[in-house]
Amino acid sequence: MTSIAIVGAGPQLGLAIARTFGSQGFDVALISRHRAKLDDLVAKLTAESITAAAFPADVLDHDTLTQALKAAATQFGGIDVLEYSPVGTIHSTALTTPADTEPSHVQHEIEFQLYGAIAATKAVLPAMREAGTGTLLYTTGAGSIDPVPQVGNVNAAAAALRNWAINLHKELAGTGIQAAHVGIDVSIGTPTFYGQPKATADQISPVYWDLHTTHRDEAERIFRG
Repeated sequence: MTSIAIVGAGPQLGLAIARTFGSQGFDVALISRHRAKLDDLVAKLTAESITAAAFPADVLDHDTLTQALKAAATQFGGIDVLEYSPVGTIHSTALTTPADTEPSHVQHEIEFQLYGAIAATKAVLPAMREAGTGTLLYTTGAGSIDPVPQVGNVNAAAAALRNWAINLHKELAGTGIQAAHVGIDVSIGTPTFYGQPKATADQISPVYWDLHTTHRDEAERIFRG
């Protein structure tokens, strides 16, 4: 039995990743704050003969997030793949340019993007180390690589997550555990003020399967459409 936990699961990229792995026989654990939205995703996946379950948790509450991942591991006999997606929802109280950024503007984003990813990883990595296999995938927008001044505080936190994920890849090399960063250099669904072209989540999700199955030596993959 194989399973994937998707932290930050939503109706676009999260659902597409769930379908990509679920169609290959993976059980799917969906984690986000809102039970009703998760239940809707579970219903869609179940209708497609994919085994899925909801585990509500806020990534800012590390204890609850840890317990959700442990519950998923118990239900599905372990977590083989962790995907952390803070992409798609801006959690800061304000978007700020670098010159206007206060430490508090970055702090909230750091807690949401980097600290949440670290907490989720700490919850699943020990079992992966014991098994000698596993996959850890972390998603950011393109601002982690090519910053945009209008969202300077968000970009700073995303860059921190990217740096940490690539460093984790280096640390875990040779252990059988893959860690990689996925940078999405397009808007999903509709264009944004970035001026980026749009792509569908279904076009992006195969990247995650490829990093899990084929290109386990890659620390990073940038999707540009």
